[in-house]
Amino acid sequence: MAVNLTDLSLPQLEGLKTQLDQEIEFLTSSIGQLKVVQTKYVEAKDSLNVLNKNNKGKELLVPLTSSMYVPGSLNDVETVLVDVGTGYYVEKKVEDSKTFFKRKIDFLTKQIEKIQPTLQEKHAMKQAVIEVMNMKIQQLQQSQQSSQMVGTTKA
Repeated sequence: MAVNLTDLSLPQLEGLKTQLDQEIEFLTSSIGQLKVVQTKYVEAKDSLNVLNKNNKGKELLVPLTSSMYVPGSLNDVETVLVDVGTGYYVEKKVEDSKTFFKRKIDFLTKQIEKIQPTLQEKHAMKQAVIEVMNMKIQQLQQSQQSSQMVGTTKA
């Protein structure tokens, strides 16, 4: 059921605008979160390129925390442990891991592409509501000015 925005009162329009603002904020936040996860998968996939036979046995720093590392050496360049979610890790060959990360990246890209049109639609709806609100405010101001003028000419 479509509602004509011009039929709504200013308080109803204000409520609709507030609701649209909340929906826009939620969708924007969702896209942001998806992009953060997507970036992590891209970085993980890219870091797999270091695992090749030329780097076997090389020294490296292993992170214990974000600011503390211990020295180590790269012994296995064939397999990696992949975090598949909820604390589960699966041992995978490097090529299988690249495929896994590519699938995840593609899935997240599709999800972002699904949300984007809805976000644009909400922005357009909000703009339409703002335009109708401004029109109604102008009409209200004009009617107040004309009623003041009528009151001044009678006096």
